[in-house]
Amino acid sequence: MTPGHARAPDVRTRALVGLGANLGDAEATLRSALRALQACPGCALLGCSGLWSSAPVDAEGPDFHNAVAELGCDCEPLDLLRQLQRIEYSHGRQRPSGVRNAPRTLDLDLLCFGDLRLDTPELRLPHPRMHLRAFVLAPLAELHPQWRLPGGEPIADALRRLEAGGQRLRRIGSLEA
Repeated sequence: MTPGHARAPDVRTRALVGLGANLGDAEATLRSALRALQACPGCALLGCSGLWSSAPVDAEGPDFHNAVAELGCDCEPLDLLRQLQRIEYSHGRQRPSGVRNAPRTLDLDLLCFGDLRLDTPELRLPHPRMHLRAFVLAPLAELHPQWRLPGGEPIADALRRLEAGGQRLRRIGSLEA
């Protein structure tokens, strides 16, 4: 840097990533995935919720372990999506053809990428079903208790609505050391 020239501040987009697993040692997998997120090129881990347990929604199988991580990113959303998919596959993720919501070793969902609205065959932002999932909203509420869903509903109200509808979950610990 030359004298008299200030460096421009880093401009990063805040991205929210949902982490979930219900096969194998789910807690260890989520810890490993969090370390992998910290190592993503162009990303910095800004925070992570606690670890939650919930029954599968619209699916069968063992209970899920879930969390939400917040990243600061200077990459494009599709680049981040590809990095998330690489992390999933490195943890044994399989996507059986024609099977939706199958049990999985690791699921990383890009929930939001700043205020970006995107609707492509590869990626929809904000995530189109996060308002229907207590296992996403409870960890997200730990990071941002005053947050509002894209339609404007306060996160606390959305959680009450989902719990009244029968979605149950419990906080079981922390992912960060």
